[in-house]
Amino acid sequence: MRVRVATTALGITAALLALPACSTDTTGAKHQTTSSARTGKPADAVQKPTALGSAALESRLLDQSDLGSGYLRKPERPAQHDDVTVIGCPALSELGGDAATGGTLTFPHRAKAAFTYGGSSEISEELYSDSAKKLSDGIGRIFDAMTGCPTYQVVAGGTPIDMTSQKLPTPHGLGDEQWSQLLTFSAGGRSTVVKQTAIRDGSLLLIVSGSPALVDHHLDKALAKATAVS
Repeated sequence: MRVRVATTALGITAALLALPACSTDTTGAKHQTTSSARTGKPADAVQKPTALGSAALESRLLDQSDLGSGYLRKPERPAQHDDVTVIGCPALSELGGDAATGGTLTFPHRAKAAFTYGGSSEISEELYSDSAKKLSDGIGRIFDAMTGCPTYQVVAGGTPIDMTSQKLPTPHGLGDEQWSQLLTFSAGGRSTVVKQTAIRDGSLLLIVSGSPALVDHHLDKALAKATAVS
């Protein structure tokens, strides 16, 4: 079964397809997969402050001074809505068109930054703000769908890309809810491994994606800055 989804889904597919095709990063690729990709307190257990505006979220993103030397910020690209064909993932099909194209994450308050490191590795950070329930439901449905398909294929611009996904243990003690997964993109004999971790803290949702080593290194710092009280 085929379902056409936009490359904006979760902000991941477009970003990952833009990663250097020659980069093969297996750092952190071997993880236990018995833990759930979603842990933490229910979204309605504790309601924290109301949503922040996009300008406030922008100021809470990591910048080059936070990351250290060797990082270069990537210029923001115009939004792309090229169709991508996903083959062999019923879980994504069951979400329906709007959810599968990332509709559940098109919150009105959002900010994003992406950086390259060492010329080949990349890391991106996304911040969203809305009610705890909306954030939890939106990110949870997408993660559940993607990790529900261990293997599937994406056809983008006529190029078939074999994909594998697996749940990862989530970072304990961070935020109210956590999700984490490892994605491997293989095309033309080359592979790219990307880790993605999402943390909801009250009315904030943080998503950090990229090289597994970079995600692990900067996740705590990203959450601390995102949730800091001015």
